[in-house]
Amino acid sequence: MTVRATLARIVAQEDLNFLLTNRIPRRLATNFLGWFSKIEQPLVARASIAGWRLFSDVDLADAETRRFLSMHDCFTRRLVPGARPFAVGAGMLASPSDAIVGAHGRVSDAGEVHQIKGFPYTLADLLGDAEAARPFLGGTFVTLRLTAGMYHHFHAPADLTVEQLTYISGDCWNVNPIALKRVERLFCKNERAALRCRLAPDGPAIMLVAVAAILVASIRLTFHDTTRSIRDGGPRTTPLDAKLARGEEMGWFEHGSTIVVLAPPGYEMAAGIAEGQRINAGQPLLRQFGGLIDAT
Repeated sequence: MTVRATLARIVAQEDLNFLLTNRIPRRLATNFLGWFSKIEQPLVARASIAGWRLFSDVDLADAETRRFLSMHDCFTRRLVPGARPFAVGAGMLASPSDAIVGAHGRVSDAGEVHQIKGFPYTLADLLGDAEAARPFLGGTFVTLRLTAGMYHHFHAPADLTVEQLTYISGDCWNVNPIALKRVERLFCKNERAALRCRLAPDGPAIMLVAVAAILVASIRLTFHDTTRSIRDGGPRTTPLDAKLARGEEMGWFEHGSTIVVLAPPGYEMAAGIAEGQRINAGQPLLRQFGGLIDAT
């Protein structure tokens, strides 16, 4: 058995995994990694990237470059042009990111969804506002988990206008399945940014909720302010009018994390989407009833 396989087997033990990734000073560890990952010293960069790859399934096949100044540079890597084509079609929403598909389904009329079976939470709690949750009652939700080794940028799932950013400060629990089975309302406890978007032209509203996690130094939004983390400035709601084309970059995480996608009534999961499935940015994710999809 390889060293990597042995380490993976040890970390896969649920009690140990939860202890190692949650029962530590989470914010301190996150801030430290945010600082350490940006060190642009060749030996430090090579050693830290090698250590990261030892624990994570890092795929650099589509990376724009294989030469990185730092671990942060590798975390936030861009892909070669055309590596993530976005499917088009009437009433179709593509996946905004590479991810593992998590819990998904119908939003109850009371606004309740679940992070994993037996662990419900409400959209009002997630969004910090019952009125913001109202358009999605009876709609559809899907949870997308970006693992540590994945491509960390996320993109517009359709032609849209970002109308509002709501930043909610919070903790940084791990968002892996082990933690989701142990920490109730976890997404509602973590730091997060809710992006209310209007589908073009003059379509319904959808919501993308970017949820930070342990070791996520920051969330950046390309259409808003890339020089500062959304954490800078504290909790707030900011009106926006950012028009983005399908597939256009919206932002990135500086480590793995989660995006919760909310669609109003009239949408359903695209064919073939299943919990535990790996999906790439641009693949069909949600569609309006009767919507046609062209994946070319």
